[in-house]
Amino acid sequence: MSKKVLIYLTFFLVLLTGFWWFLFRDNDMWQAKLPTISYVKPFRFVTQNGTPFTESNMLGKVCVVEYFFTTCKGICPRMNNNMKGIYELFKNEPNFLIVSHSCNPETDSVPIIKKYADSLAVDTRKWIFLTGRKDSLYSMARNSYLLDDPKNNLERLEDQFIHTQFFALVDKSGQVRGQVYDGLKENELSLLKKDIAKLLKEKAGKNGFVNGIFNNNPQ
Repeated sequence: MSKKVLIYLTFFLVLLTGFWWFLFRDNDMWQAKLPTISYVKPFRFVTQNGTPFTESNMLGKVCVVEYFFTTCKGICPRMNNNMKGIYELFKNEPNFLIVSHSCNPETDSVPIIKKYADSLAVDTRKWIFLTGRKDSLYSMARNSYLLDDPKNNLERLEDQFIHTQFFALVDKSGQVRGQVYDGLKENELSLLKKDIAKLLKEKAGKNGFVNGIFNNNPQ
């Protein structure tokens, strides 16, 4: 091969590499993806302000999801202290949201969760507090967010009480991603923060939905 041909070939390869980099530089297809472990099913709860909140309010946003109750003296204060650290880190991201569900809706009425939210001194447009029907709240914890064993649905609802320190991570398309994160362990909180940053860079699925978003059956 002549020196001239080699120069032309090298120039062509550099040009081709630059073209492909330019074409896909904003495309996340080259990055390792966090696994999809579940999907957010349809729901309808009420916020600390008494307004409806459904799965559509989460689409287009990266959401961290938890369950707590306002009168908890055990793990909940520690969980929400750690959650506030996540809030402070990402509160200025327009596509970020924290969604906290009450696991004791019999006590946690709208005025009660409003008072609790105010005590944390957070922007409740970025950190939402929800209450609603116990069966619906628990079904979401188990069947959408995987924060409790779905087999517990077979027990009497009156005897059930979810008390978990785990957080779920939802992407812009309503997919539950990564893993279930322990909200009391520093190493898992650090991983959660890294995974939030990854998902914020991803683009949402077409029209904000993905295949199977309502059936909890990842393809």
